[in-house]
Amino acid sequence: MIQFAIFETALGWAGVGWTPAGLATVRLPQRERHSVLAALQRRLPNAQEAEPPPPIAAVVADICDLLSGGKPDFAAAPLDMAETPDFHARVYALARDIPPGETRTYGEIAEQLGDKLLARDVGQALGKNPWPIVVPCHRVTAAGGKLGGFSAPGGAATKLKLLAIEGAAAAAQADLFG
Repeated sequence: MIQFAIFETALGWAGVGWTPAGLATVRLPQRERHSVLAALQRRLPNAQEAEPPPPIAAVVADICDLLSGGKPDFAAAPLDMAETPDFHARVYALARDIPPGETRTYGEIAEQLGDKLLARDVGQALGKNPWPIVVPCHRVTAAGGKLGGFSAPGGAATKLKLLAIEGAAAAAQADLFG
């Protein structure tokens, strides 16, 4: 059974979907609850709204904490990786090791995977991350101090906001066009 919950954060309405194996998706905050509901229904068309079980409720609390300026640890958050390709799973594991307030480049993640030439593949895997914040793809940036992309609603502005909340140096960029 697939279920979901929508909750309010300091930045707007967010959502999570889960299976018995763990989180299936995380939806970043949006202004309107119905926007999060529509996104969850597209991603999990057969899901039912429900009260999150304790491990998922803990993730919801941690997401709210992070978006209010806290520095929770999502390492114990259960992820349903049944449909996750092996390469993506390896990239997500390395991204999960990046502490709040720190960043790594796509190239650094690629080097950890054994081949610096995999940087573009790392970016593509992170662009498909179904668990933003829990798998902190916003902490992975481009080389040379550039921000890089972000596929979530709001794009690079959302990435900058998350990095600023965490106090990351990458958030100190002058503007999005510099």
